[in-house]
Amino acid sequence: MGIHRQLCFLASLVLAIHAGPILKPADKNKAIDYLRKFYNLEDLMSTSHFRPEEELDPPSDKLKEMQKFFGLKVTGTLNKETLEVMKKPRCGVPDVAAYSTFEGKPKWQKNKLTYRIVNYTPDMSKAEVDRSIKKALQVWANVTPLRFTRINKGTADIMISFATKEPFNSIQCTTIQYF
Repeated sequence: MGIHRQLCFLASLVLAIHAGPILKPADKNKAIDYLRKFYNLEDLMSTSHFRPEEELDPPSDKLKEMQKFFGLKVTGTLNKETLEVMKKPRCGVPDVAAYSTFEGKPKWQKNKLTYRIVNYTPDMSKAEVDRSIKKALQVWANVTPLRFTRINKGTADIMISFATKEPFNSIQCTTIQYF
């Protein structure tokens, strides 16, 4: 019987090591709140196939989407690395835009787009902002058929505006919003 006990102990040890840490309910709630705010979790929860008891664990498809966005190992499970990213201070703009395939126009119907800088951040000079935005748009132009032209008046395809709002007013959370 000694060998049997040793094997059971070894199996238990292996399972305990591979099972990983048990998450606190507060961590699961944090993850659900995070996914609601930044990954349109409400859309999923409002569908008929969502069952309230599933709310105890964040939906794996939304976790996978978030993990992929942040370059984490895509597991669909709430692990330590994913939770650490969720706990970091961040801006309030969702990582994923909420749009429907049938409402609005989720894709531009043209390749030549205009952009306008509506206002500037006090954290950078106007020249730095202009250069940074031009450089960022050039990255997109280099890998897509999109071409960007700046306009100074009127409504552009991309309206860039700087704003302050908690937690925006920390130095790490100055953001550019595209409308």
